[in-house]
Amino acid sequence: MSLDLMTASESVAEFDSYSINDSRSEESQSAVRSKQAAQLQQPVNKPAIEAAVRTILEAVGEDAGRDGLLDTPARVARMYEEMFSGLHLDPARHLETTFPEDYDEIVLVRDIPFTSMCEHHLLPFTGVAHVGYLPNGRVVGLSKLARVVEEVAQRPQVQERMTQTVADMLEEKLGTKGAAVVIESEHSCMALRGVRKSGTLTVTSSLRGIFRTSQASRTEILSLINRR
Repeated sequence: MSLDLMTASESVAEFDSYSINDSRSEESQSAVRSKQAAQLQQPVNKPAIEAAVRTILEAVGEDAGRDGLLDTPARVARMYEEMFSGLHLDPARHLETTFPEDYDEIVLVRDIPFTSMCEHHLLPFTGVAHVGYLPNGRVVGLSKLARVVEEVAQRPQVQERMTQTVADMLEEKLGTKGAAVVIESEHSCMALRGVRKSGTLTVTSSLRGIFRTSQASRTEILSLINRR
């Protein structure tokens, strides 16, 4: 998908303005980190998930004990354990090992595929993430950017928060001059229910540092993301 640069700039500014107005104070950021640390210690309660799935099946009029559904609760529990495994991981750890490098141009990893789960309807949204940064004397392994996206995706969330979360980690762990995250995805909750518009893409972006303050740098990173 191609973004018009001027439109993208305006939408990025609007998105980042929203982020600033809704930005967490140092106190609230600390509370979020404490909550995440607590989540890392909590294993998935698969028996509780199994019981909940049986309740749902019965509530919609199914026989949870028939052959075809007998093992479904256990399968769903294992699926949730896998799809929500990011709740019990710290994706930022992949950014802890960096290397000194005299390189002051953009580093961009495009089209990182992912699947995450929308927290509103517990239906998946699938797409690609573009992650870029402007180093400040140190670089990180390219595969680590993909690992961050993969693990951040493995939790219930909205796309807007996922975008901000990856950008937060880049900014905090790498100390970059600029960080850029653009995510494009299709949401099952729009395709399978409600409005039922399959094929629609939702694009979110979070630009930090020089990519937010400099029109030229913003245009450069967006043009690299859009290049096909």
